[in-house]
Amino acid sequence: MNILAVDDEKLALENMMEAIREVAPRATLAGARDGEQALALAEKTRFDLAFLDIEMRGISGLELAKRLKERNRRVNVIFATGHDQYPLDAFSLAASDYLLKPITPEKVRRAMGNLRFPLRPTGTKKLQIHCFGSFEVYANGEPLLFGRAKTKEMLAYLVDRKGSTCSMGELLAVLWEDKPNSSSQQSNLRNLISDLKNTLASVDAEDVILKGRNVISIRENMVDCDYYDFLKGVPYAVHLYQGAYMEQYSWAEETLASLPLVE
Repeated sequence: MNILAVDDEKLALENMMEAIREVAPRATLAGARDGEQALALAEKTRFDLAFLDIEMRGISGLELAKRLKERNRRVNVIFATGHDQYPLDAFSLAASDYLLKPITPEKVRRAMGNLRFPLRPTGTKKLQIHCFGSFEVYANGEPLLFGRAKTKEMLAYLVDRKGSTCSMGELLAVLWEDKPNSSSQQSNLRNLISDLKNTLASVDAEDVILKGRNVISIRENMVDCDYYDFLKGVPYAVHLYQGAYMEQYSWAEETLASLPLVE
């Protein structure tokens, strides 16, 4: 779980972060003294929850909430302020709660128990994979960067296959559907597999992939994945699915059609 705390007053920020740490000691917590710093952090980390002061120099907490939600529409926002005149503005932004300072562990605990978007459990596995919405991969809470876009798409397809082995011919047909199976394309695929191995090795997760002779698969029990948890009926994943699955890949539409939308 990644949490962002923002307040332009040093002591208030320290107090807020101390209260959050007491309630969520295993979470990754980042603090910022203004909106610009907070947005810079949000460029690098996908935050599940943001505690925001409202009256700040520069970008206000209300404006910051809007911009954070543009980056991640499912970020939970909890406003923490010394003023009580903003609740309507706060809740118009789909905030989860509105806390008056001083921020105490009790207030944080109560707010985190009533979030608008249920949090994913903090996993112990090396990769965290998000399939609902766009396909994204995180290692220890940080976005995993791939050398090639097709490498990321190949991993997405392996995830979609849920541990079933994929042949080289199958991958060629999926990744280059409009091009013939040529020696050049086979070479491209080998380069993608090498890139995938190197990318996973960079975060000590190379054992997530099982490579055999002309086949490859993902070890689904070695990743945290919202799609897999949805299929198991895990509550957070059931609430998380809103009818979008690996939106950037057309081949994912077949799986999307098989997923029931729970009201």
